[in-house]
Amino acid sequence: MPLMLQSGTRSLHGGSDDGALRPSRPQVRVRSLLERADIEIDGDRPWDIQVCDPSFYKRIARRGMTGAGEAYVEGLWECEAIDEFFDRALRADLPHAMRFTPYVLRRSLAHALVNRQSRARAERNARDHYDRGNDLFSAMLDPRMNYSCGYFSGGATALAEAQEAKLDLICRKLGIESGMRVLDIGCGWGGFAGFAAERYGADVTGITLAPAQLQLARERYDHLPVRFELRDYRAVSETYDRVVSIGMFEHVGQKNYAEFMRVLDRCLADDGLALLHFFASKRSFPNTLDSEVDWFERYIFPWLVIPSLAQVGRAIDGRFVVEDLHNFGADYDPTLMAWWRNFDNAWPELQARYDDRFYRLWRFYLRGAAGSFRSRKYQLWQIVLSKRGVPGGYRSIR
Repeated sequence: MPLMLQSGTRSLHGGSDDGALRPSRPQVRVRSLLERADIEIDGDRPWDIQVCDPSFYKRIARRGMTGAGEAYVEGLWECEAIDEFFDRALRADLPHAMRFTPYVLRRSLAHALVNRQSRARAERNARDHYDRGNDLFSAMLDPRMNYSCGYFSGGATALAEAQEAKLDLICRKLGIESGMRVLDIGCGWGGFAGFAAERYGADVTGITLAPAQLQLARERYDHLPVRFELRDYRAVSETYDRVVSIGMFEHVGQKNYAEFMRVLDRCLADDGLALLHFFASKRSFPNTLDSEVDWFERYIFPWLVIPSLAQVGRAIDGRFVVEDLHNFGADYDPTLMAWWRNFDNAWPELQARYDDRFYRLWRFYLRGAAGSFRSRKYQLWQIVLSKRGVPGGYRSIR
């Protein structure tokens, strides 16, 4: 659908143009990009966009998807189905086409030169997101408050069922038995720790850097053989039969992958198993050059670094045996859409504390992330590791 232009104005190139304003360079650039993804300006399909303020074009031309996200939160454009917009934009690789804006290059350079996930920075990063409010996350997530991809591929149809299936899958992959000492790196609100203690009799230690998470986890599971600590993974030195990390590795940062694996090696018993559950890009870092990553990192998860499977493999190389590798990235789409519906349904109660700008921010985050995984640009990996190899071979579990 053609872009409607105002009449009776002067040409941007100077002089009259029969009363019509010629499209500016940002308009031409943005329209050309969107056409690659079959996204129309002021179209009537759910993934089409409606421009409310013409400054929208400059924001995207200068800052890519970062600018698009900022402009959406400010109300400069609308879209009925942000998830479908993201799906089409990423399948057409539009963020990568806008990767060389000065802003994105500066952010990528900062990532390359500075360890944004050092101990001091990691604490601030965790608190900035995970301590936004337990009321927010309890309304958005499943009853166990799992803030990671559910396992729908096993046949689950509802969020709570998919999250229970994910936790059980992890316990079975690790062969957890009663009395085993288990370390949960990045334990969140204690969902896995509580499940493993209740269903499998494990003795679980969970660590987090978010005080609000820690407090609620302790309150929820004080009746079980679990303990929660405010602790950086780099400070752990005890030995455990099993180690699990669910949805935390995305916060480790590329400068710390080798150290994370050294800590894992140090904490895992010689005959133990470890499981990493993380989402990954099909492109290796610096994937902030893909500007949708930059927006999520800037406004949702401070200094997020999405690894690639190749980067994780290099950190594992020479240290662990990869016993099992499992991708169920497509399951993050229904997980995120379920979180969105929960958040949207709870908004009448939440809006007393969170303003309308936050609603638009969270809408762009949850539905945009759902569309990102729907495009299959991002995957969800579970990797089972051992130090010396499982005698007789590991039996894959799905």
